[in-house]
Amino acid sequence: MLHKELTEEILHWFYQVHFKLGFGFLERLYKNALFLELTNAGLKCETEKSINVFLNGKIIGVFYADILVDVKVILELKAVEIICKEHEYQLINYLKACNMEVGLLLNFGKKAEFKRVIYTNDRKKLI
Repeated sequence: MLHKELTEEILHWFYQVHFKLGFGFLERLYKNALFLELTNAGLKCETEKSINVFLNGKIIGVFYADILVDVKVILELKAVEIICKEHEYQLINYLKACNMEVGLLLNFGKKAEFKRVIYTNDRKKLI
């Protein structure tokens, strides 16, 4: 499994944050808390990292990744009752737009839940 140890460590801190804070805060607060825990654990993280989206070789827009970890894993955070397909598609599209291949969709809902998404570079079209 691609970046298995790294994603397991991220998930450990995700569950720690959810356990400590519970459900009901805004997504931004969970992002700040998770960023703090990950950086305290020695991981290199960036928040709100801008990533350009191209079509036919031209920039058509930008998205902002919630957290990038070690330039290997994109974290997309939610604070909703349950994860829906649209959230997964959002993360897949983020992976399509950059060189990273692994993403974690982390939901700080009533019950902590996550989805691991892999979209390998060999599947990406040059756009």
